[in-house]
Amino acid sequence: MERIRLNREEYLDKMRGCWLGKNIGGTLGAPYEGRKYVHALTYYDPVPTRPLPNDDLDFQLVWLRMLEDRGVKPTFKDFADYWMKHLSKHWYAEYSFCTYNLHRGLKPPISGAFQNYFVDEMGSPIRSEIWACVAPGDPQLAASLAWMDSSMDHTGGEGRWGEMFWAAVESAAFVIDDPMMLIEIGLSMIPISSHIARVIREAVRCYKEGLRWGEARERIVTIFGHHNPCNAIPNHGFTIIGWLYGKDYGDKLCKAVNCGYDTDCTGATLGSLLGILYGASTIPDEWKRPVGDAITPHEYTVAEGLPLTINDLVNRVQKVAEQLIANRSQSVEFGKDTSIPQDVLSMLFANEGVRDLLNFDVHCSVEQVDDLQVVFHYGGEPVLHPNIKRVFEVSFRKDWKPIEPTTARIEVKTPSRWRVSAPVMESGRYQFSVLPIAVDERNEVELNVKVGSKEGELSFVVLGPAAIRSIPASTSAPKE
Repeated sequence: MERIRLNREEYLDKMRGCWLGKNIGGTLGAPYEGRKYVHALTYYDPVPTRPLPNDDLDFQLVWLRMLEDRGVKPTFKDFADYWMKHLSKHWYAEYSFCTYNLHRGLKPPISGAFQNYFVDEMGSPIRSEIWACVAPGDPQLAASLAWMDSSMDHTGGEGRWGEMFWAAVESAAFVIDDPMMLIEIGLSMIPISSHIARVIREAVRCYKEGLRWGEARERIVTIFGHHNPCNAIPNHGFTIIGWLYGKDYGDKLCKAVNCGYDTDCTGATLGSLLGILYGASTIPDEWKRPVGDAITPHEYTVAEGLPLTINDLVNRVQKVAEQLIANRSQSVEFGKDTSIPQDVLSMLFANEGVRDLLNFDVHCSVEQVDDLQVVFHYGGEPVLHPNIKRVFEVSFRKDWKPIEPTTARIEVKTPSRWRVSAPVMESGRYQFSVLPIAVDERNEVELNVKVGSKEGELSFVVLGPAAIRSIPASTSAPKE
C-alpha cells in the first residue's frame, strides 16, 4: 500500500503551530473560564506578558515524557505511573476521581468510571494534541491512543469521545485542510449516538443553513447547555462554531471563546487545530508575541523533566513521532518530499483500528503480560457484598484486538473466606464465580495466567461495601 509521506519541515512548522496555538488560545480564554454568558473579545484582555498556566497543556507534557521513557507502545500501567508521579496534585473534578481510584487499587479503565460524576467533562478532550502530533496523518492511531488516555478519568463518558474526535481531526489536519472533511473524519472514529457527535453535527448544520453566529451559539446552549460550564457537550459545539464562523485566525479564536463556558479549553483546542492546519509561520505576530516561547506549568503539576519552552517541546515531540510512525503506523512515513496518495481520504477515514474500542467494557481493569492485554471483567461495579455470588470474566487482547488463544491456563486465588469455582471458557472468555462469605474493605483476586509462552502473576482489587463512601454528585473525590 502506498503511504502518506510527510515532509519533515512542513510537519515541524505545523506541529510548532499546534503548541503555540495551545498557549495562545488557552491564554486568551483563561480569564473567562466558567462564565456562561456571551463575551465580546477581539483580542487578549488583559494582554499577557507570558502564557498563562493551563492543565490543557501540562497533561500532554507528562504523556510526552512517558513516551520518551517507556516507549511508543504505552500500557495502562505506564499511564497510571506517570499520572501519580506528575499529576496527582490536580485534586478536582474528574482528575480527583482517577487519583482516588488508583489509590484504592482500581486500574484503568474502571479507574476512570467508578463513582466519577465528571466523565462527560472537558478534562480529556483538551489532551488530544499530543496523540495527533506523534501520529500525524494516521487518525485512527491517534484516536486509539486518545482512547487509552481518556480511560484514566473519562471511561464511559462523552469526554472520551471528545478526545478521540479531536485527536483524529488534528492528525488528519497534517494532511488535508477542508473543515467539513476533517469533521467527518473525526466523527467516523466515535459512536454516532454520542452527544458529542450530535452537538458537532448541529453546529455544522447551523453554519451550512446560514444561521448567524449568535443564533448558532444560542441553539447549542438551549439544546445542549449544562449547569456545569466544563461539560464537554456544549463546549464542542462552541469550538466548531469558532472554527467555521470565524473570518481569520484571531476572529476564529475569539468567536469560540466568546461563546462562554469552558473558554480556556475551547480557545486552546481551536488554537492548536488552526496551528496544525496552517503552521506556526502563518500565526499573526500580534497573537504570538505576548506569549512568546515559554511554557508556564500549573502549580499542581510536578514539572521535573518536562519541556518548559515550545522549542524544546517541538524537538522532543519530533523524536517520539519518528519512532512511533516507524514502529506503529502502516500508512504514514516521514521523508524529504510530501507525497499524498490518490486514495488519501479512504486512508484517513479508515477506522478498523478503533471499532472494537468503541464497545470496550467499562467495568474492567487491564493488566499486561508482555504484549498481551489481560482484561479482568468485574461484571458491574468493582464491589462485592457478603453472600452474593458474582461471575467474573477474563479475556485477552493483543494490540487491543480481541483474541481467543488456543492454549491458555488461568489459576485463581481469592481471599480464604470466598468460595470460587474453577475457570471455564465460555464465548471466548474465561468465567469463574465467587461467593464471598465475608468481604473486607479491599480484596485481591490473584490470577496466574499462561497464554502460549507468555506467563504472568496478576492482581485485581475488589472493594467491599465498607470501602465505598457516599459522594454527592458534581463534587470532587474525598481526600482520605
